[in-house]
Amino acid sequence: MANLTVEVVSPEKRVWSGEASMVSARTLDGDLGILPNHAPLLGVLVDGKVKVKAVDGAEQEFEIHGGFISVANNRVSILGES
Repeated sequence: MANLTVEVVSPEKRVWSGEASMVSARTLDGDLGILPNHAPLLGVLVDGKVKVKAVDGAEQEFEIHGGFISVANNRVSILGES
């Protein structure tokens, strides 16, 4: 099964990057659950938590205050404003 390559960045630095099996985030259009082979997507993030489940089962949780999420070809980029 394919994995997601995920990168979480803020204006100051790269917060986290690695391989994941799932990402969940909240956008203006609602909550998203992203699994491998998800359709391409560009969304505006609202204040809230972004959760990343790494391939080893570890879960990372990030508090996001605005920003964008991009999904394409099993790559997920999360660009948080802070």
